[in-house]
Amino acid sequence: MKRRDLPTVYPAIDLQSHDSGYNPQRKRMLLKTNALVSPGNSTFAGLEPTDTPIITMQQTFLQRLWQRIRRFGFELYAFFTAPFVAKNLLGMIGLLTGLFLLTFWWLKCYTNHGESLQVPSYVGMSYREAARKAGARDFAVAVSDSLYVPGKPPGEVLSQNPRAESRVKEGRTIYFTVAKNNPDLIRLPDLSSGDDYDIYSRKLSRLGLKPRILARVPDPKLTNTIMAVLYRGDTITRKIARGFTVEMGGTVDFIVSEEVTLTVNIPDCRCQTLAAAKFLIQTSNLSVGSIIADGTITDEQNAYVYRQKPAFDPNGTMRVGEQIDLYITQQRPKDCEGQPE
Repeated sequence: MKRRDLPTVYPAIDLQSHDSGYNPQRKRMLLKTNALVSPGNSTFAGLEPTDTPIITMQQTFLQRLWQRIRRFGFELYAFFTAPFVAKNLLGMIGLLTGLFLLTFWWLKCYTNHGESLQVPSYVGMSYREAARKAGARDFAVAVSDSLYVPGKPPGEVLSQNPRAESRVKEGRTIYFTVAKNNPDLIRLPDLSSGDDYDIYSRKLSRLGLKPRILARVPDPKLTNTIMAVLYRGDTITRKIARGFTVEMGGTVDFIVSEEVTLTVNIPDCRCQTLAAAKFLIQTSNLSVGSIIADGTITDEQNAYVYRQKPAFDPNGTMRVGEQIDLYITQQRPKDCEGQPE
């Protein structure tokens, strides 16, 4: 008999050897599996006899895995639904919720959430007085900068941050800029022959100095050229090349040449804001001289001119380039009612 004619033997699954305990459901499953792998079943007609035990083992492994997953799910459900576990779980949730609310309440109290104070104006006060009044309202104070301003006493508060009438938290630090006693010394820019007064005066203005034309001399060739520089009555034209310093805010006088003598009408700067008065003077080919402020000034650019020197005269004239001194106050003068700004 040839090898290929030998009868094929299909191994059957022993119903007793797979489980020591009797399980009817398992028995029905194994009987069904034996029927599937029998030689007469056409489903496995194309498979080799040795492949059927592998398929049966794979099915049995998946069934066992599913049973373990279900058993784990039932145990997990039973654990969380147990009275002792549920009671402790609810207690932990309540404790965490209480801690969260307590932390939120503490932060609200610590930061004064939703509470603010209005900052008063301390400008114009001495630093000691401003610090005392700020401390009474639970504000801290600090000096952020100090500037020399002519006419301001040392220690006077020039500006503050945060600004007046703004709302801040209690305990906020207010930073002051105060006036100092001694002005800074500014070195004058180098001066060369033939320098134009307009250009050089703009340089001095940027440095915090006040250029002023003291006199004009006729010159047939040069126009608006610096002929001499004076400081406090002394001629310093040659000293500038060696590095001459003046106090910040000081006035530097110039003698300037002019080709012909020109005159313009005196503009009326009263009842104008400082910015408007400056523009009016400059468009009249004149220069802004000293600006004298009274004790009410808090915003210089929006202050009003209540006096000028020389005074306005409808028939009066000034030489081109001469200066007009302005006296300013914060509120618009009462005698300016009805006049255009």
